[in-house]
Amino acid sequence: MDVATLAAPIVTTVFAWWFSTGIILLLVRLPPKSYGTALSLFALVAAVATGGVIMTADDDTTLAAYIAAGCALCIWGWHEASFLMGKITGPRPAACPPDAKGWTRFKFATLTVIHHEIAIFLTLLALIGLTWGHPNPVATWTFGILFAMRISAKLNIFLGVPNLTDEFFPAHLEHLKSYLPKRPMNALMPVSVIGSLILCAWLMTQADQAVEGSAMATGFVLLFTLAALALLEHFFMVLPVQDAALWRWASPSKSVQKSDAKSSTDKGLSPNAWESTK
Repeated sequence: MDVATLAAPIVTTVFAWWFSTGIILLLVRLPPKSYGTALSLFALVAAVATGGVIMTADDDTTLAAYIAAGCALCIWGWHEASFLMGKITGPRPAACPPDAKGWTRFKFATLTVIHHEIAIFLTLLALIGLTWGHPNPVATWTFGILFAMRISAKLNIFLGVPNLTDEFFPAHLEHLKSYLPKRPMNALMPVSVIGSLILCAWLMTQADQAVEGSAMATGFVLLFTLAALALLEHFFMVLPVQDAALWRWASPSKSVQKSDAKSSTDKGLSPNAWESTK
């Protein structure tokens, strides 16, 4: 594949990754009382995106690959927004007990997010069912890579990394910070990096071997770029580089966060009260 053929899907994926993340952060900045409405409207977008996945599954063209990947990002974005807004998290929205160690700490951490993870996994299974045996499974691949790389990132953060991008946590998810220790390195990080490099190399090989002009020829480049960006996020965890600056335009200032948290306290809201707002 020549440079011109590679450039378009790579640039498109990088922009979509950066812009979609910023949009989700902007949505989370909305007043908690509007979360229900915002998430319902976002659900409509996700529903349309699911229709897009179905419509493009039999379309073996370059354009269909872009549309399928975009639809997968919309569906993924709904899950991320539902988590950050506190609507789908876990049965234990509480800080880690100071004396919790080892598997006990892992169990408590899992209970804070397990509903979110199950919802994503079930969605992945649904996408597999919708695209299995069809010439354009780009949406499923996109969603699957996002899920796998996010699990890797979460496990590494749980085990401890020097750089935590926890400043984007809204006030109602502050308890999650108690599960995220700061450590110079953990044993899983090298495994994650090597595995990600192997995945990137395999995806680019598949792109080179795919039929020119087919959905998967473009799709594998899109997937390679997505995996490379996820690998970059892993490097951001251990290198003295703050990736948070990329989305500063979409992130609330510390003063705004403190003001929102104080407002919730003044109104007598419990830590779970935001879950019932609309």
